[in-house]
Amino acid sequence: MTNTKNSGKVALVTGGNRGIGLETARQLAELGFTVLIGVRDVAKGEAAARKIGGKVEAIALDVAAHDAAAHAVAEVERRFGQLDVLVNNAAIHYDPSARALKPDWTVIREAFETNVFGAWRVAAAFAPLLSVSGHGRLVNVSSEGGSLASMGSGAPAYSTSKATLNALTRILAAELRGTGVLVNAICPGWVATDMGGPGGRPVAQGAAGIVWAATLPDDGPTGGFFRDGKRLPW
Repeated sequence: MTNTKNSGKVALVTGGNRGIGLETARQLAELGFTVLIGVRDVAKGEAAARKIGGKVEAIALDVAAHDAAAHAVAEVERRFGQLDVLVNNAAIHYDPSARALKPDWTVIREAFETNVFGAWRVAAAFAPLLSVSGHGRLVNVSSEGGSLASMGSGAPAYSTSKATLNALTRILAAELRGTGVLVNAICPGWVATDMGGPGGRPVAQGAAGIVWAATLPDDGPTGGFFRDGKRLPW
């Protein structure tokens, strides 16, 4: 039976038609949220939403398209008047075999366009709606690969883009302090998805940490970096 505690609350998950984004959407729907999955291909998004069932639907949101966030905000505001949870999940280009001394600038630019600028555009566009209820939650899905404390060679596009996303998390948390919006970066761990590949832990476990941040109490942390509810070093 669906939990009704969060009935009336609206969540948006970018890149929500597969992998950890889809599982995050499923878990939020189980908790009673109306869930919008932001997708580039609405037909694929609608098919994914039907798999989950409940109050889940697709919304057009290609985070790399400069005007997409503004269009999505207008639709969400018209239909719901507020947004309670934003999960910036969309990400590309995990490149473990690449090296910074032999940069593929196309891959690097594409990674930053989605992983950083896309998340930034969406966060900035939806911040006013997140502030409406006074209990908004903004979750940036990051990676320990973006931790300066443990960073080494390999995955230069992915790691530097996630490190930048972590920095953005800190800045957004500071700027939104006092609005009731809690902003945190979450590492889901190595998860068995299309990007993570086989061998990782079940996707439900990785998504659970994201949902934890999306449902924090009002006195919960903000401006932090977590995996499974435990702090990670920046």
